[in-house]
Amino acid sequence: MAIDVFNEEVVSLSEATKRLPKVRNGKKLHLSTLFRWAQAGKIANDGMRVRLETIQVGGTKCTSLEAMQRFFDRLTGKVEVVTPPSITHREQRRRHERAMKELEEMGI
Repeated sequence: MAIDVFNEEVVSLSEATKRLPKVRNGKKLHLSTLFRWAQAGKIANDGMRVRLETIQVGGTKCTSLEAMQRFFDRLTGKVEVVTPPSITHREQRRRHERAMKELEEMGI
């Protein structure tokens, strides 16, 4: 699921670190941790790699509070997630051309 900037509370990754609970010795998570979660992701209990959803707002990498909740839910296995396969523009065009050709062959 993508971040909906009009319906979710979008925050910079820096602000997001302040919103999360403090960990280990009462320290907040480091900004680089959120960047790592967004880039490389983290392995969930079921073995799937989960990435923190982010968007670019100008020169600032942002996420939403709701995206962080989805990320943590997926990590703890509370939500079954089926990630749709990525379809490239080229593959989408090929599928469209095949469908058009089939329609022509059918006389439609």
